[in-house]
Amino acid sequence: MAALMEARVIFVFTHDSIGLGEDGPTHQAVEHTASLRLIPNMWVWRPCDAVETAVAWQDAIERANGPSSLVLTRQALPAQPRQAAQIAAIRRGGYVLRDADRVDLILIATGSEVALAVAAADALAAKGHGVRVVSMPCPTVFAAQDAAWREAVLPAAIKHRIAIEAGVTETWHRWVGTAGRVVGLDTFGKSAPAKDLFQHFGFTPERIAKEALELLGA
Repeated sequence: MAALMEARVIFVFTHDSIGLGEDGPTHQAVEHTASLRLIPNMWVWRPCDAVETAVAWQDAIERANGPSSLVLTRQALPAQPRQAAQIAAIRRGGYVLRDADRVDLILIATGSEVALAVAAADALAAKGHGVRVVSMPCPTVFAAQDAAWREAVLPAAIKHRIAIEAGVTETWHRWVGTAGRVVGLDTFGKSAPAKDLFQHFGFTPERIAKEALELLGA
């Protein structure tokens, strides 16, 4: 109703993925973020650290024609280094968090999975591969940007792409294309400590790097 009435309402969700742990799959909302993204006029932010959270909160407060949802993780996440221009770019919904001189592959991630993408990029760089890491805390806002910005972040010429999110995969195929892959979860979670669940379901830098090397034919 908030989206329909264009009401400035802020919803804060505290269970963003399988990482809740021992409370089991009933509390591991693998489908909720994707469901919220399907609501017209709803802006859904899944920030990766305190900086993105602050920017998302500011955007939600200043937005005058609709609601915003902040989907927050329960895991302790590392702060990502950024320049001032990158902090400003967060409000565009998707931006280049980390780049390479020669980009062979793009990793797109949100929330707690951004740190995994950065770690995987480190591993791939050690093998000589140039990796761009794109943080996309709000795909809806990113999709509304002008074509020049979307092309600057996700160049059409770079077909090797992997999206990483600890949730259902459906909404991410738009951004990786037919030649890309999605590391996600199309089943319910399980009851176990968060670190064990992420290992069990393959949300690790090693798994992401393996998928990337397969895409690159390396």
